[in-house]
Amino acid sequence: MDLSINIDRFARTPVAGQIAAAIGAAIHDGRLSPGARLPSWHDLAVQLGVARGTVRAAYDSLRDQQLIVTAGAAGTRVARQAVRAGTAPERPAAPPPRLAAPVPFQVGVPGQDVFPFKTWSRIMGRAARAAAAQPLGYPDPRGEPVLRAAIAAYLGIARGIACHPSQVFVANGHAAALGLALRALRLEGRSAWVEDPGYASARAVLAQYGVTPVPVPVDAEGLDVAAGIASAPKAALAVVTPGQQAPLGMTLSLARRHALLDWAAARNAWIVEDDYLGELQLQARATPALAARDHAGRVLHIGTFSKTIAPALRVAFLVVPPALAPAVADVADVAAAAPAPAIQFAIEEFLRDGHYLRHLRRMKRVYAERRAALCACLRDLGLAHAEAGLSVLLPLADGVDDAALAAHARTVGLAPSALSWWRAQKDDAPGGLLLGVTNVPPGRAQAACAALAALLR
Repeated sequence: MDLSINIDRFARTPVAGQIAAAIGAAIHDGRLSPGARLPSWHDLAVQLGVARGTVRAAYDSLRDQQLIVTAGAAGTRVARQAVRAGTAPERPAAPPPRLAAPVPFQVGVPGQDVFPFKTWSRIMGRAARAAAAQPLGYPDPRGEPVLRAAIAAYLGIARGIACHPSQVFVANGHAAALGLALRALRLEGRSAWVEDPGYASARAVLAQYGVTPVPVPVDAEGLDVAAGIASAPKAALAVVTPGQQAPLGMTLSLARRHALLDWAAARNAWIVEDDYLGELQLQARATPALAARDHAGRVLHIGTFSKTIAPALRVAFLVVPPALAPAVADVADVAAAAPAPAIQFAIEEFLRDGHYLRHLRRMKRVYAERRAALCACLRDLGLAHAEAGLSVLLPLADGVDDAALAAHARTVGLAPSALSWWRAQKDDAPGGLLLGVTNVPPGRAQAACAALAALLR
């Protein structure tokens, strides 16, 4: 609440008048919206260092002007008709809004109808109470110890990574986890391999920390290690998505994994493994993480709960080799803020009581059914396509602007991702649309595909 009340005790205007004028200005210019609740006399008096009677006099003046209304125990609020049309200043245009809810073909969001909301709501309630009962001290910047232990246990079971909780750091989202790693590695002025196509946000974070991203092509086996060595032989880092390549979905082959680990060990380079959808590989058992094969201590593993629980949680984790843990802890102490303890406690219980693994098992089954149904609809419409992890890639003819087509699709309630958005080198690259399968139930697939086919025509 931006009241901007500045008291001048030497001014001719009484203090009560100054308070009334400041609040009135906030109401008229829209900083206080109709219906907004104002502080009590006592609270505002303590905040401003004035007598309660002074604040009461200011509120009486505002009530006489019909700018506020009092409602006893319900408090004092801005009048619903306080701001007349045309009195608020013109504001700059807002940026295009993000999609409020998942839309068919949207990439990178979990299925809305698959998540166990009732179970999660109960867990969140317990976690909020547990957090409120904690001592009034500063939380551990590395993350709550119980969550770090739960993540370490989960990784050992599901991703094949043997790690101690001291190697696990909880961060406020993927970008924060990557930033934490880069600060600890101190690679300013060096270069890093990045997949092309690949995460644009990862390239942006690298550049922000003074690391030059070098695009390296991917093929059916994932990152082309030989091409990386040829284009940037002195690179100090490789950022890869070996579980499911973002966005094309292939798993990094065993031969490429060995080549990448050998390169890092021989060059004293580092590998950041972004476990993008690694636990949601739809064919058979998920391939173990790259960090599970790291015997030289060169792999840093990043995972999140955005694609499996909810993006709004903004919870990621970074797992580092034992020798690097003290340096990362030092950076975390001064530069990283873990998410709120209540959210961490909720995720810990979700992991500890087995809800998370059950949820992953259900998602894999449901998403496999949805991908198969979507491919069947595309096939019936005669549209060429290819499976791409939790997406389906729809290649486009030469000369078709995939970004413009994706933007146009939003006007009819569809949200495919343009392949060009993921590319670092866009020259002469074929375009395509990535169709996310997570929020396209089989009963809606036919209508969504028909609408997309109409756009293509």
